Amino acid sequence: MKKIIILVAIIANCSIAFAQETAVAAVKQTINNMFDAMRKGDSTLLRSTFAIGIAFHGVSNKKDGSAVLVVDNPNDFVKMVGTPHKGVYDERIVFQDIKIDGDLASVWAPYKFYLDDKFSHCGVDVFQLMKTAAGWKIIYIVDTRRKDNCPE
Repeated sequence: MKKIIILVAIIANCSIAFAQETAVAAVKQTINNMFDAMRKGDSTLLRSTFAIGIAFHGVSNKKDGSAVLVVDNPNDFVKMVGTPHKGVYDERIVFQDIKIDGDLASVWAPYKFYLDDKFSHCGVDVFQLMKTAAGWKIIYIVDTRRKDNCPE
């Protein structure tokens, strides 16, 4: 009987680990789809990665060095991406930390942003995602932006 209980516990733990890996892959795919949409200038694909009510913020520095919270409009971002423009918006991220609890995911991802192949700025993106019937959707993005001291 003890062997059966141990076997059931092992199978349950393996099943949980597999489900977690699958969720992590799905979260990454949603974020990668967002960046693919930016590179393609595809506002429809971009919007499909966002939940209704998504919020955008940025943490910037004033000239005196003090921090300020910048509130951005997600609809303006979608419009900017979908409007024909020179160059390719190419944000290159590294998935550094992904945490998932049920239907909520949090992602920490250092990035470097390029217009075509020309470096523009860098920082860290922090994403919050929610699992919906249609899959993982981004509900919140906050980032930092700077020209040097880029995170790796």
